[in-house]
Amino acid sequence: MHTCLTIAGSDASGGAGIQADIKTMMANGVYAMSAITALTAQNTTGVRSIMNVTPEFLSDELDMICTDIFPDAVKIGMISERDLVLVIGEKLRQYQLHAIVLDPVMISSSGARLLKEDAVSAMKENLFPIVTLLTPNIPEAEYLTGVSIEEKNDMITAAKRITAEYGCAVLLKGGHRLQDADDLLYTEEECHFFHGKHIDNPNTHGTGCTLSSAIAANLAKGFRLFEAVERAKEYTSGAIAAGLNLGHGSGPMNHAFSYTGRFMEEAQAFHL
Repeated sequence: MHTCLTIAGSDASGGAGIQADIKTMMANGVYAMSAITALTAQNTTGVRSIMNVTPEFLSDELDMICTDIFPDAVKIGMISERDLVLVIGEKLRQYQLHAIVLDPVMISSSGARLLKEDAVSAMKENLFPIVTLLTPNIPEAEYLTGVSIEEKNDMITAAKRITAEYGCAVLLKGGHRLQDADDLLYTEEECHFFHGKHIDNPNTHGTGCTLSSAIAANLAKGFRLFEAVERAKEYTSGAIAAGLNLGHGSGPMNHAFSYTGRFMEEAQAFHL
């Protein structure tokens, strides 16, 4: 079995973060491991508090993983402090990890800043040049490039600028800003829009985590980048379309929508 590592924060409600990553990786046929960067007390209505791990603890997590069950691919999510970014960059280089997907959780889809400036700078300097794929949303791409994104050509301009500066491929997520679900994959060799239909379901908590983890899982299995993105888009759309409805806010997706087998069966009668 191929292996995949998520380096991200924990979501107490299970819809995003490492919980969504692990569910996604399992659903996409790989063995999932996790190095936790932060604990978050959150649910579908918002985040109450965050407690970061220490750089020393994160370093130990990564050492113990990489010296025992070596990951075939890596997904990186929430990193809220500069020192944690530096540890991750050091360990990625030390263990020569590859097939790295970075979801730069810097700015929310609503435009709210989620990271301090020094952490963003450290990420650009230490992680961007060594990752395989960067998956920013439109506000994040605008922040990284200074390009105002109002149409598809603007997405191409921004993605091209990121690839030229850092050398990594970019999956620029269109999302609600452009009123569609079209994402742009830009590499030095190709420029392709993945067209996705809008799914009428407000429960999309953890979409970015799910998409990036599915890409990493497919890279771990040996799919080339284009195919990994294509498969991940299809999986994420399926998880949204399954119509799970939990919580009082923007609820989670159904990561197990494609699971079958007798262990998924419900009881014929409910017993306490």
